[in-house]
Amino acid sequence: MKKMRRSSRLVDMTQYLLSHPYTLIPLTYFADQYGAAKSSISEDLVIVKELFENRGIGMLKTVAGAAGGVQYIPIMKKEDALSVIKDICETLSASERLLPGGYLYMADFLGNPRVLSQVGKIFASVFAEKEIDVIMTVETKGIPLAYATAHYLNVPVVIVRRDTKITEGSVVSINYVSGSSKRIQTMSLARRVMPENARVLIIDDFMKAGGTAQGMIDLLGEFHAEVVGVGIFVETAEIEEKLVHDYVSLARITDVDSREKKVYVEPGNWFEK
Repeated sequence: MKKMRRSSRLVDMTQYLLSHPYTLIPLTYFADQYGAAKSSISEDLVIVKELFENRGIGMLKTVAGAAGGVQYIPIMKKEDALSVIKDICETLSASERLLPGGYLYMADFLGNPRVLSQVGKIFASVFAEKEIDVIMTVETKGIPLAYATAHYLNVPVVIVRRDTKITEGSVVSINYVSGSSKRIQTMSLARRVMPENARVLIIDDFMKAGGTAQGMIDLLGEFHAEVVGVGIFVETAEIEEKLVHDYVSLARITDVDSREKKVYVEPGNWFEK
């Protein structure tokens, strides 16, 4: 390949790293791509590393040895994440978002690419130190959040269904009790999508009592999978004893005044740690 100027090389290298999170990239790849010596590539990566850390973009992890290289780990600083979530909480506190039963209208958020990218990166930052093989969510509203998080962690997504689909082949189904309504419901997961002994991160958009999250945990037991974390976008604080205790929430509904049509949303439990 024709040799690039250093300025162009830095831009192209940065873009490549950002689009390949958690991917170990050999220095020889960049050296061959840009027609540059490994020593020059190493110097470039020092510049990129400083930029990523100073701007709160993430960090570059260097792996030594013949099979080594560089790996981009997306990390959002906690203070930056708090600023993002405070803006989200303010928007979610609008009275017109309040739905019957204490739920919030969030469809516009879960369809906004910018918001999804920010929330996905926050979840990726929360669970950055976990070894994750798969992200699991339940249809339907949690799907965009799961994929946004999976993009930054560079892992696949599996979707738990309420109803079985013939196109997914054989499935494992369980009955679970909804924590808020106490109704018995069913969830299913195709056998082919979940390898046994996988390390799984559960992502969901909303949690009241935690019945759905506990159902997913129980379902993963049928696959001998390990739950390494549970991430919830918005939880309610009205239920003191939840079925799931070890989870991370980014936002929390602290009070709902149905008569005055007021809802109060604040940052979730991750920001208290």
